[in-house]
Order: sequence, then structure tokens, then C-alpha cells
Amino acid sequence: MIILLFGPPGCGKGTQAAFLVGKFQIPAISTGEMFRAECQAGTALGRRAKALLASGKLISDDIVNEVVASRIGDPDCARGFLLDGYPRTVGQAAHFSGLLRERDLPDPVVIHIDVPDELLVRRLAARRQCPKCHKIYNLLSQPPALDGRCDGDGNPLISRDDDRESIIRDRLRAYADQTGPVLTYYGDSNVVRVDGALPASAVAAAIKDAVARPVARSFAG
Repeated sequence: MIILLFGPPGCGKGTQAAFLVGKFQIPAISTGEMFRAECQAGTALGRRAKALLASGKLISDDIVNEVVASRIGDPDCARGFLLDGYPRTVGQAAHFSGLLRERDLPDPVVIHIDVPDELLVRRLAARRQCPKCHKIYNLLSQPPALDGRCDGDGNPLISRDDDRESIIRDRLRAYADQTGPVLTYYGDSNVVRVDGALPASAVAAAIKDAVARPVARSFAG
């Protein structure tokens, strides 16, 4: 079982990824976490990535593809895996399709959690964080017991800089610009769009149903 999970900031993707990991006992793989691990381990790939980032350059598709190819070959991926944050470009998507064919692996289930921008702005603008323990709250869906105070240590909650409305809208535009071509590559008939405005339990049920469906076709690239 191979799942590609897409969704804009604030869509609840982390909650749904955790649900899928628990339900199907497969690892959730984040490209960001993989690069951090490679850098910390001091591998050749990690050193290359670190050097690029230090010089202000983006990590190339070739390096990202190489890291993903290595990671999904690990024993814990034998029963399947969930990818979050990959593929980010059409080039990565085409390479990944070829990699799956090369390794005789099944086509992925492509899921996009779709939420209207205005709801995402309200959700993200309502986030608050404890500056000491870093716990995240949401005034709409997960408020603290005492208004404006962390449940754990009582510290005043703060709004993060990236949760300002102007920055949120910039992030949403960047997500749409980046992800749109990748979803187009997979094709409307192969992308399961889930209504992320629904309660988390209903979103989880829709995703569970989507994973149970057969994939319509191979992605030839």
C-alpha cells in the first residue's frame, strides 16, 4: 500500500497521516525529516544537501529522488508507506512512477485534502502556541482550558509570525502553484479529493474508503 497525501497548510494532514499510520501500520515518510536525518547522520547525501542549503541553493530533484529511493527500500516499508511532501514537482512525480515500476511496486493512492482558502485562513489565524513547551492550540477546534493560557504550564499563548493572514495567504498561493501541476500529472480520475472541511472523523472515513478502492490506471509519466 503506497499513499501520497497532499493538502494545503491547515487542512489537518498531520492528523490524517497519523490515522493512516495507525490503521495500516505503515510508516509516514516526510522528505524534510529524511533530510534532517541524513544531515545528522553525516551521510554523503546529507553532506551534499547541507552544502547546498548552506550556500542558499535549493536541493535538486535528483538528490530528493535519491533520498526517497533509499528510504522506501528500508525494511519498515515492505508493507507499504505514506509519503508527505513528495513528489513536489512533476519531475519528481515522473521519476517516482518509474521507480515504482522498476521495483514492481503498486501504483500509489493519491489523496488530496481539499479545504476552501477562507476556512484555512480562519483555522491558521486561530492557532496559538505556548512559547515554553511549544504545544499548539486552536481557538476554534482545540482551545486551552483557561483562555489565553497553556494547560500545561500556564504561560500566555502567542500567535506565530507565520500565522498572520498575509503570510497564510502567501503560503496557500505557493502551495497551489507548486502542487497543482503534480495533481494534474496524476490526473483528475486518479486523485481522490476529500472534503477537509468535514470533521476529522469524517475525513478519516473518506480517506479509508479511498484507500480501499483499486487504482484506476498506471501513471506512465
